[in-house]
Amino acid sequence: MTRTTTRRALGAALSLTALLATTACGGNSEAASDGSGSQTLTIGDQAKNLQTLFDASGALKGTSYKVKWAEFEGAAPLFQAVQAGAADTSYAADLPTLQALSGRVPVKAVGALRNDGTHTGIVVRGNSSVKSVKDLKGKKVVVSSAKGSIAEYLLAHVLEQAGLKYSDVKVQYLLPTDAQAAFTSGKIEAWATFGVYKAVAEQQGGRLLVNGADGRVSGYGFIGASEKALADKNKKAAIADYLRRLDKALAWSRKHPDDYAKAIQRNNGASPAIAKTLVSQANGELLPVNSRVVDSVQKVGDTMHGIGVLTPNPTVADHVDSSLVKE
Repeated sequence: MTRTTTRRALGAALSLTALLATTACGGNSEAASDGSGSQTLTIGDQAKNLQTLFDASGALKGTSYKVKWAEFEGAAPLFQAVQAGAADTSYAADLPTLQALSGRVPVKAVGALRNDGTHTGIVVRGNSSVKSVKDLKGKKVVVSSAKGSIAEYLLAHVLEQAGLKYSDVKVQYLLPTDAQAAFTSGKIEAWATFGVYKAVAEQQGGRLLVNGADGRVSGYGFIGASEKALADKNKKAAIADYLRRLDKALAWSRKHPDDYAKAIQRNNGASPAIAKTLVSQANGELLPVNSRVVDSVQKVGDTMHGIGVLTPNPTVADHVDSSLVKE
């Protein structure tokens, strides 16, 4: 596959991965609900991930408030919008959320999402001499997509588990499409990546060294809400309703995986194989932000702080509103 073809084929896939690039920009799009009330809830989204889910499930129909989508390609610009008051809610994986909290974005985690962690992995070339994590010592490892990504957390965690220091490997950061082209051409031996990029790398002869299952990554992401929105009684009620509808949409996706995959193909131009992969890696349900979630994500923060990636290290429990999603 040529570099140009790789970029084209994987560009649509990037737009749907839940674990997200941090450098792209985005903008607002108007509502997809038929609410007629005067209250407007601006929902932060990444690359139409939530919007595709809600459009396919119909779970936002009939709201008493208007819905406006704040659409971005990555977590960083989405959190910038929350900070600027241009979005009421956020949607991001654990580490981007930690980075936002470290940067003093006034946001609270109001709901948790979880997947099994298999979407994240370290892939090596099929002919690589690297047979275990310990064999990475002294090697260059490419991390996608930027410093502080979930792929970097996986690398840091498994190195620690193997008794190695983070400085024992040489880390290089590359955006996923650039890394994919380099991996395919044999210029990269070891690649920490996620989502469809991981799947394609394996399909093209790569060998999975380790994935994020079994607690190697937390698997958690968050729906957040701005502190300003939570302080508004009516808007907080709208956020609570939105979370209930999100739970219903996720339940629909579990029962209708084929229909969900078709919606991804239709709305985002993904191939059937890519859409099926993304559905299999999707978040399963909305969970309360309880102590188990907080403790798991705090470990992520502690690890990344320990390698100098997350400074200051936020105390997750101080940035939670558990009143909207109950056990």
